[in-house]
Amino acid sequence: MKRRAVMTNCLALTLASRCAPAFAHHGWSSFDQDRPIYLEGKVAKSVWQNPHAELVMDVPAALKLPADLAQRALPAQTAPVDGKGLLARAVVPTRKDKRWDIELTPIGRLQAWGVAEVHSGDNIAVLGFTFAGEKGAAVLRVEYLFAAGKTYALRSSPA
Repeated sequence: MKRRAVMTNCLALTLASRCAPAFAHHGWSSFDQDRPIYLEGKVAKSVWQNPHAELVMDVPAALKLPADLAQRALPAQTAPVDGKGLLARAVVPTRKDKRWDIELTPIGRLQAWGVAEVHSGDNIAVLGFTFAGEKGAAVLRVEYLFAAGKTYALRSSPA
């Protein structure tokens, strides 16, 4: 959410001064995909719009991996993702931020998966990636969303 405000301000400055923008929308390469991070908590804010849905999640201080995480069933998707390997390697973050910005996927892909809109107050869990070394803002790009008793793979479309 904060990055969106920065990008909006940069766009305004770019238009006003004709300078090159300092920020751009990023893909998966900005994130450390070798270290899957697990978060769960209560949604404090939901922005359900493109370019991708975004949430703000409050995470409990005593966050732990669920005992069954590595055994969870994962839906098939079109991208070649080693989901079972990601679940097996998942860790909780070392940083202790209570609030995280959660980046989902474009609305069209969420609709293809049949994901119901997530609202403030909903409890969800996510598995995804943050920046290398957990540096910078507390942002997680979601690979798997666990919501309302279902699991959604967000890297690509359903297979």
